Amino acid sequence: MLGSHRTTNTGPGPGPGPGPAESTPRRVPVVVHTPDPISRAGAVSQLRQHPVIELVDEACGGPGTVAVLIIDTLDETALSWLRRLARSDGTQAVLVANAIREAELLDVIECGVAAIVWRHEATAHRLVQAVLAVSRGDGDLPADLIGRLITQVGILRRGAADHPGAPSSGLTRREVDVLRLVAEGMDTGEIAGKLSYSERTVKNVVHGLTTRLHLRNRAHAVAYALREGYL
Repeated sequence: MLGSHRTTNTGPGPGPGPGPAESTPRRVPVVVHTPDPISRAGAVSQLRQHPVIELVDEACGGPGTVAVLIIDTLDETALSWLRRLARSDGTQAVLVANAIREAELLDVIECGVAAIVWRHEATAHRLVQAVLAVSRGDGDLPADLIGRLITQVGILRRGAADHPGAPSSGLTRREVDVLRLVAEGMDTGEIAGKLSYSERTVKNVVHGLTTRLHLRNRAHAVAYALREGYL
């Protein structure tokens, strides 16, 4: 939240106009996707209460847009939508669901879902928290999903051990340090404080490795690091 500073006018004439610090914060464009009109109405009602969120039409998208997909279970229709989103031009996704099976978890992460919210926890505060985290470039996964992700990646790693020779790209010590804290649920500011880096440095580290390894987002990067045995 941006603060403001008011200068007391002690002389005649009008006081100073608003300075740069009082400019309006950038609004986050959000599009809601759901086959259920009641769920859509509820999500729209919750999101429109936040002044930084700008609800846009379902046809809209692109860099900076956050798409909220609300479903009961992850069926093939929802996965197809997520795969199309993964090929889109910069839209990030928040998935609200009742349940996700272990076999589907990596598919979801690799489709570019940066935040997952359980439907029974999808209060206005929780939903807005996930949307804003994604808009900042952070991830937001429920704590129980981190353990399930580690288990699923462990299964894949054991399978890969039976087929050696697959190419692998290395991570630097700094990248591993950052991803370990991402896996613990820390955001950019918390990681910067923990490692005594600037927030810009943390963002550059994450951007560098996701670009180099063609990863979708932080959650995908954590999944990669787990799969390759770095975490």
